[in-house]
Amino acid sequence: MAGRGSRLRPHTLTVPKPLVPVAGMPIVHRLVRDIAKVLPEPVTEIAYVLGDPAFFGDEVVEALTQLSNSLGAKTSIYRQDVPLGTGHAVMCAAPSLSGPAVVAYADTLIRADLNLDPDADSVIWVKKVDRPEQFGVVQLDKTGAINALIEKPAEFVSDLAVIGIYYFKEIEVLKDALQSVLDEKLTRGGEYQINDGILRMMQNGKRFVPGEVTAWMDCGNPKVTIETNAKMLDFLATEGDSLVGNITSNNSTIVPPCYIADGVTLTNSTIGPHVSIGAGTTIADSTIENSIIQSNSTIENATLKEAMIGNYVHYNGAFTRISVGDYSELK
Repeated sequence: MAGRGSRLRPHTLTVPKPLVPVAGMPIVHRLVRDIAKVLPEPVTEIAYVLGDPAFFGDEVVEALTQLSNSLGAKTSIYRQDVPLGTGHAVMCAAPSLSGPAVVAYADTLIRADLNLDPDADSVIWVKKVDRPEQFGVVQLDKTGAINALIEKPAEFVSDLAVIGIYYFKEIEVLKDALQSVLDEKLTRGGEYQINDGILRMMQNGKRFVPGEVTAWMDCGNPKVTIETNAKMLDFLATEGDSLVGNITSNNSTIVPPCYIADGVTLTNSTIGPHVSIGAGTTIADSTIENSIIQSNSTIENATLKEAMIGNYVHYNGAFTRISVGDYSELK
């Protein structure tokens, strides 16, 4: 999670993308909890690969430590000072690479039953997609094992896209393979890729199998993050999660599913469906649907649809003056 999340600006100018809340919880918190929930054994350590300490500072480390503690796991923090690819990022956490492990990209949300094949050396989770030429996909042999990884194939190979979550029965084997990739300076576009380590494991006879997820949700830019927020709220409502906290509602209507945090005040407003509102936000004389509004903001006289609003924002739909910072959009 070392990237700066430039496609999600301005929301990532002050908050790293994996800590942006979706459906009431930071992306990385939800991902880690969902993975831990379906694994057959308790998680004992979580290693986070962060970027520049000036951006991923003490507050970020504290938030991640609290996440690990909530799962009874040790926290290990590593830094990727230069963006040299996914394989390099994994190797930044080299001291933690032993035993069974999951590697996950921190900007993806899933719904899955992560069953682990006891006869496999590794599982690569995939999702069936309509346009596989836009993704990295797996190629399967006659036994159903993975024998190749192909990036954006021009001709059809399979429709099973790699989602960026992997299980390794012995991750030190991946560590050794990636060390060879680094030693040989084998780069693609100037970066070291995890795929090159995986392909070396396959060449050495390690058996990889696919695991299919039921839902794969991206958080790469504001549009898809809003779509992911709606999908996640649907999942949470179906699973019976409590989504509305201790709020004050005056002459207002909530159309579920919505996540509304403690301390929110609603006045003369209609909220939902598919709206997430952070703690301490006040909304008055407004109609909002399919949107994300973060904490401690004030929204007045607004009709919003597919909006993403950050923290400590004051938005009045009847504005006559406006102060808008970098990377903001009004459409």
